Amino acid sequence: MQVDEATVRRIARLARIKITDGEAQELQKELTGILNWVEQLNEVDTSNVEPMTRVVPIKLKMRKDEVTDGNIPDDIVKNAPHTDDHFFVVPKVVE
Repeated sequence: MQVDEATVRRIARLARIKITDGEAQELQKELTGILNWVEQLNEVDTSNVEPMTRVVPIKLKMRKDEVTDGNIPDDIVKNAPHTDDHFFVVPKVVE
């Protein structure tokens, strides 16, 4: 895939990056190379590959799902400017 200079300048503007003409031409070459490399990944046959979360097949340790307050409600809200019965009090923003 070929990236033109207009696309490079648009990406730079969206990223709020100021680039010179020389940098734009260099980035054009780099982005074209990156996208060509990514297109090569489409050539790999992955039809028989199962999705995985990690390289080594490990079962995650399961724990009982319990809702707790950590048994430290006073410590949790001690730096809050306003609290009420261990809850944070914030200004109303929706009417």
